[in-house]
Amino acid sequence: MTAAIASVLEGSRILPVLTVPDPATTHLLVEALVAGGARCAEVTFRTPGAEQVLETMAAHGGLTVGAGTVLNRDQAERAVAAGARFIVSPGYDQDVVATCQELRVPVVPGIATATELMRALRTGCHTVKLFPAEPLGGLRTLRALAAPFPQARFIPTGGIGTSHLASYLAEPAVLAVGGSWMATATHLERGDYEEIRRLTAEAVDRSTP
Repeated sequence: MTAAIASVLEGSRILPVLTVPDPATTHLLVEALVAGGARCAEVTFRTPGAEQVLETMAAHGGLTVGAGTVLNRDQAERAVAAGARFIVSPGYDQDVVATCQELRVPVVPGIATATELMRALRTGCHTVKLFPAEPLGGLRTLRALAAPFPQARFIPTGGIGTSHLASYLAEPAVLAVGGSWMATATHLERGDYEEIRRLTAEAVDRSTP
């Protein structure tokens, strides 16, 4: 499963996490992200229009789009039908993992403990989302979890911003870093797509060796 998600992300180490309240703004958002150099994005299933946002982004073709905050089988199926090429969950749920494996779509379950990580590894999920990364202890926790599980790769998400980015990306166990700081609710409310582009470009630049 690690190779699958790594292939879908196409080498990108930045994963913008998007909660889009108004699907009508999706095209402008995609254009800003692509102009900033983003190659992938995660659309959270936290709004009524999430499926429409996924469909619009997938149709645009400029980004590899996945669905986040997927909590159950129904949401996983709907997200894939809408065009999601990968699924991210805030925690480990066996039904979500099984559904994604049946649909042959990479899944990144969330973990916060060694027990959850072991469960994910047993089901073939070698890439996991450490969530919420910063409240859990940030890099100290990630390193502590990575040490006994060298086969695991992490996409830390939660409380991460520009100031933390380089430190996370320097960790060998980190496949990519997810975050909402590039396109926050405030940016979207104000229609500040130039700032979204700028922050995305900054993050992409910092993630490039």
